[in-house]
Amino acid sequence: MTISEIKKLCNDYGIKPSKAKGQNFLINEVVLKKIVASANLTKDDCVLEIGPGFGVLTEELIKSSQKVLSVELDKRLVLFLNKKFKQAKNWEVLEADILKIKNIDIAEKLGCSENYKIVSNLPYSITKPVLKKFLTYQPKPTEMVVLVQKEVAQKIVAQPGEMGLLSISVQFYGQPEIIDYISKESFFPQPKVESAILKIKIRKIGYPAEFSQVLSAKELQNFQENKFWQLVKFGLSSPRKQLQNNLANGLKIDHLDTKNKLKIMGLREDCRGQDLSLADWARLYQQFMV
Repeated sequence: MTISEIKKLCNDYGIKPSKAKGQNFLINEVVLKKIVASANLTKDDCVLEIGPGFGVLTEELIKSSQKVLSVELDKRLVLFLNKKFKQAKNWEVLEADILKIKNIDIAEKLGCSENYKIVSNLPYSITKPVLKKFLTYQPKPTEMVVLVQKEVAQKIVAQPGEMGLLSISVQFYGQPEIIDYISKESFFPQPKVESAILKIKIRKIGYPAEFSQVLSAKELQNFQENKFWQLVKFGLSSPRKQLQNNLANGLKIDHLDTKNKLKIMGLREDCRGQDLSLADWARLYQQFMV
C-alpha cells in the first residue's frame, strides 16, 4: 500500500493517524514479506494480530494461516477492515483494547487448542504491557513476531554487561532474537525512531535451561516467581551501585554476609546487576531466597 493510498483512505474514513495509538502504517513490501517469512506460518497456524491498521499485514496472514484474529481499537479502521476482508472465511476482527482481553478468550476465538502465534506491527506505546501479558499469562502463544522500537528490541536481547529488567523478563520466558532492523522510512507517518523485527520463541511451561542446570529438582518444584522477581528488582534497583549493596539494602540483610555469599558464587565484589546472566540470577535465588 502506497503513501497516497493510505492518505486517501485516511481522508475517506476521517482518520488522522494518532501517535498515542501508535498508528504508523507499514508501507514497505520487503519488510512485510520478511515479517511473514519469519513467522514460518502454515495452514495449521492460528494468528493473533494486534493493531492491523489498514490490513496490509493482515492480507498476508490470511493467505498463510488457518485463522486470523485482528484486534483493533479504532472503530473507523474496523469498519474499513470489515469491508476489505468481508469475503475472508478465516478472518475475524475484534474492536477492543488488547490489554483488556483475557488470553483464554483470545484462544477460544481463534479455536486452535490454545496454540497460536502473534504476528503484528505493534503500537510502540503498548509494546511492554503486551509482552508482559503474553509472556506471563496462560494460555501463551508459541511465538511472537513483532515490529517494535529498535532500542526496545536491543534491550530485550541484551547479554550480561547490559542486561536490565526487560531483557531478564523476556529471556526468562522465551528466546528472543532480532531478525532485522527497519528504517523509519518504511512507515507512514514516519516515526521518530528506527524499528526492528523481533522474534520470541516462548516456553509454554517450565523454566529456562539455565535454571534447570543450577537449581535442584526440589528447588525448581518449590520455586516462587514472586520471590525471584523481588530479588531481580532489588538487584537492579540502583544500576550504578554494586550488586552487594543493592541486595543488602533491598533484602535488609547484613552487608558482610551478602558480600561473602557473592564471593562464594565467584562474582566480583564490584559487579552490578546488569553484569549477571540468567544462570547467575538462578544462583542468587539459590543463595538468598531458598
